Amino acid sequence: MTILVTGAAGYLGNQTVKRLVADGRPARALVRRRAKAAIRLKEIAGQIEIVEGDVTRPASLKPAMAGASAVIHLVAIAMEKGGATYEAVNYQGTVNVLRAAEAAGVERFINMSQNGASSDLPYRFLASKGRAQEAVAASSLKWTALRPSAIFGPQDEFFNSFARLLKLTPLIFPLIGGGRARFQPVSVYDVVEAVIRCLDDDSTVGEELALGGPEVLTLGEIERRVIEALDTWRLLLPVPVALLRPVVMLMEALLPGSPVSASLLDLLAVPNTVPDNALVNRFGLEPIPFAGGHIAYLKDNTLGDTLAKFLRDETIN
Repeated sequence: MTILVTGAAGYLGNQTVKRLVADGRPARALVRRRAKAAIRLKEIAGQIEIVEGDVTRPASLKPAMAGASAVIHLVAIAMEKGGATYEAVNYQGTVNVLRAAEAAGVERFINMSQNGASSDLPYRFLASKGRAQEAVAASSLKWTALRPSAIFGPQDEFFNSFARLLKLTPLIFPLIGGGRARFQPVSVYDVVEAVIRCLDDDSTVGEELALGGPEVLTLGEIERRVIEALDTWRLLLPVPVALLRPVVMLMEALLPGSPVSASLLDLLAVPNTVPDNALVNRFGLEPIPFAGGHIAYLKDNTLGDTLAKFLRDETIN
């Protein structure tokens, strides 16, 4: 039976679809923009079914659900752009997908939540993801939720943004908030592995599983590793978040592909670590570290790619 992946042109989505194809499973890719899908899924386009749909438009989801036995729901936005809001996409979009899945008789549902997500938080991104998971848990589907820390890998937005900003900031680079915020970066390949294992393991039904890498790193340590991966050097200058906020707001206003938003700055106050790591404790895996060859992809960022992303919000593959 067909497995539907929402957000299939995203960086986690296209890796998930490619893994399904590699495993010989029939996959259907739900995408909002065919142009982006043509870039990200071109290697396997002849082996999958690609359907257009938008989680904010319920009517567009019905055709995508036909004959699907499982849904891997990956659609989410970390930054609000072009009128898309956290509430409309992350929360209501998830509700729309759930309703369409239930109406189509889908049984299995894997929801990509977020580490730290909770509906009672004052941070709108985390609150939207928390409300979405509450809707998933209240559904009639056999669901599993995954809650990863910051995901790294080719095409990621968070870590690649540092690499791109380094292209534009010679000699000095801001140590954001003093570099004290804590993360547990997890590889996109480990997250995909967890998705596949949950899909095959009904003992994970009704569970929320946190995913993290092997190390807890401060933002300062992450910045230093990105700099090292680019074989470059910068003087890291501690800058309080309050001083960065007006700069970030200006970037949001002027750059279609701004690498950061004021709402994401707020999240630095929330530790993004995973004390109970399901990759280790549930699946017995050795998580991939944010280090060495595993982050060599950061060096692929060129000045041209950086300008294309920031100025035109182009898809960088």
